Amino acid sequence: MPSGASMPELDAGQVHYEWNNAIAPRLEIEPGDTVIFQTRDAADGFYSRASTHADVLNRGPFRGHPLTGPVRVRGAEPGDVLVVEILDVKPAADFGWTAIRPGRGLLPESDFSKPFLQIWDLSDGTHARMDRRVAVPIEAFPGVMGTALDEPGGHSTMPPRKNGGNMDIKQLTGGATLYLPVWVPGALFSVGDGHAAQGDGEVCVTAVEMRAQATLRFGLQKARRLEEPQLRTTRPLAAGTNTAPWFATTAHGPDLFAAAQRAIRHMIDHLVRERGFSREEAYIVCSVAADLKISEIVDAPNWIVSAFMPESIFI
Repeated sequence: MPSGASMPELDAGQVHYEWNNAIAPRLEIEPGDTVIFQTRDAADGFYSRASTHADVLNRGPFRGHPLTGPVRVRGAEPGDVLVVEILDVKPAADFGWTAIRPGRGLLPESDFSKPFLQIWDLSDGTHARMDRRVAVPIEAFPGVMGTALDEPGGHSTMPPRKNGGNMDIKQLTGGATLYLPVWVPGALFSVGDGHAAQGDGEVCVTAVEMRAQATLRFGLQKARRLEEPQLRTTRPLAAGTNTAPWFATTAHGPDLFAAAQRAIRHMIDHLVRERGFSREEAYIVCSVAADLKISEIVDAPNWIVSAFMPESIFI
C-alpha cells in the first residue's frame, strides 16, 4: 500500500457461510497491507437487547458463521504461510449475548434441557457486564479466522480445520500473530465470529458473542509449510484476569472429555452454592470466563482436567 494511502475496509454487508475456494474474493491486497474488517455476530444479527430465552429456539438451525471476505493475497501459493498480525479488535455494538441451546456444548441436554439467553452490556467498552454481579474484562478476538481449503465444494465453518477456521482461541487478541497454512493460490482469507470475552473451552458453545471490527495486517512467509495453524502472543495469557485469586475445580479419569464435563459440573455447583447463581447463569459464566486446563496427562490410567475461574470478575 502506498505511503499515506487509507486502509481498505470490508463491511459486513456481504458475507459467506461456508469454506469454499470457489467464492470470489472481495478484495485483493499485497503482503504488508492492513485491512479493517467489519463482522457480524455468530447469530447473524438475530438477537437484540430485548431478546428472550424463547428466541434461542426461534432462531432456527445454524447455517454457518457469517464471514467477511475472502481476501486474496497476491503471491500466496500452497506451501506458504499467511501471517496475520492482529492489530486491534473491538466491539461494534453496545451489547453481546451468550446462549444455552439444549444438546449443544460440553454438557448434554440431560444437564440443560431448556434454552437460556444472557444479554451482556458492553457499553463502557472495558467490561462485559451481567447486571451488577459479573464484570468480565473485554479481551476481544475473532473466533473464526482462516484460509480457503484445497478440497472442492462447501465445508461447514463449525469445526476447526487445517485452515484455522473456528478455533476460538481467546489469546488471539490485539498484539497476537496468527500463522495460517496456505492451501490455495491467493490464500483467500476470511474472518468473523467476534467475541468480547471467552473462557478457554467456550463450554456452552457460545462466548460473549458480538459484532466486531478487526484491524489485521497481512504478511507472507514463502515455502514455510505448516500442517496446522500456529500463533504468538505479546502479553501474558489471560492478561485481563491475572489480577486476583482464582478458584479451580478438578476431575480425573481416563477420558479427557468426560473429565472436562465433570470439572465444569463441579464449577457450576460451586457457583450456585457460593455465589447464588442459577445453574443456567453458572454455565454461562463458565463459558465466558472459566479456563479448562489439562493439568496432568502422564499418570496412567487417569488424567486431570481443571477448571479455573478468575474471582476478579465477581462484583
